[in-house]
Amino acid sequence: MIEFPQRPDPTEMAGRETVGATVYQRLRSDIIMGRLRPGQRLRLDQMKEDYAAGASTLREALSRLAADGFVLAEGQRGFEVSPISAEGLHEIAALRLLIEEHALALSFAQGTLDWEAQVIAAHHRLDSHELRLEAGDASDITEWRKSDWQFHQALIAACGSRVLMQTHAEVFDKYLRYQMIALAFRPAASRPEHLALKEAALARDVPAAVALLRRHLQGGVDQALSRGVFGAPQEHI
Repeated sequence: MIEFPQRPDPTEMAGRETVGATVYQRLRSDIIMGRLRPGQRLRLDQMKEDYAAGASTLREALSRLAADGFVLAEGQRGFEVSPISAEGLHEIAALRLLIEEHALALSFAQGTLDWEAQVIAAHHRLDSHELRLEAGDASDITEWRKSDWQFHQALIAACGSRVLMQTHAEVFDKYLRYQMIALAFRPAASRPEHLALKEAALARDVPAAVALLRRHLQGGVDQALSRGVFGAPQEHI
């Protein structure tokens, strides 16, 4: 009698996929938030315990992260967290600016009243976090980073392109990683810049928003370079 291969149990397959996705998201978050440091070797034996996952699941997640640019695959030597550099910061800031400028113009042209309400709500949440940070309370620094992401996503939410939104989110994650490792909150500049960006959005003033965004990103890059995180200062974006 011919024996046919046993078909995988769909429930079991779904469970493995869910575990794999969870491990991938945890690793990605730990890299972006700086819990896994640039250049850190990722040893599977230790990670099995830390992430409660098997070696094959971890290798699959790390391979995905290598494709995303967050991890370096070193052949037989394994994996390590991708390094950061001044050149990398300039590159990712310039790419974010290119994408966000284009998306802002599209979003401002097509935004509805509901979009305006979304921008106002996202700014209110961000401003609340920044107000506490300005007062010296850094207990919710992670929530501030999250609200910053949500505000900038809200600004471009009416652009009409899911691909553009997704691309911006991916680039923003890479920029966020630099923020968490090398940048810090700039209370004298960040709050008024975000407020001005909200007002420019409501006025549909693209040139003002683009100028503000350029100043906003350049300020963050300049701050990171001035802190000596990467050594000697380099040129602007």
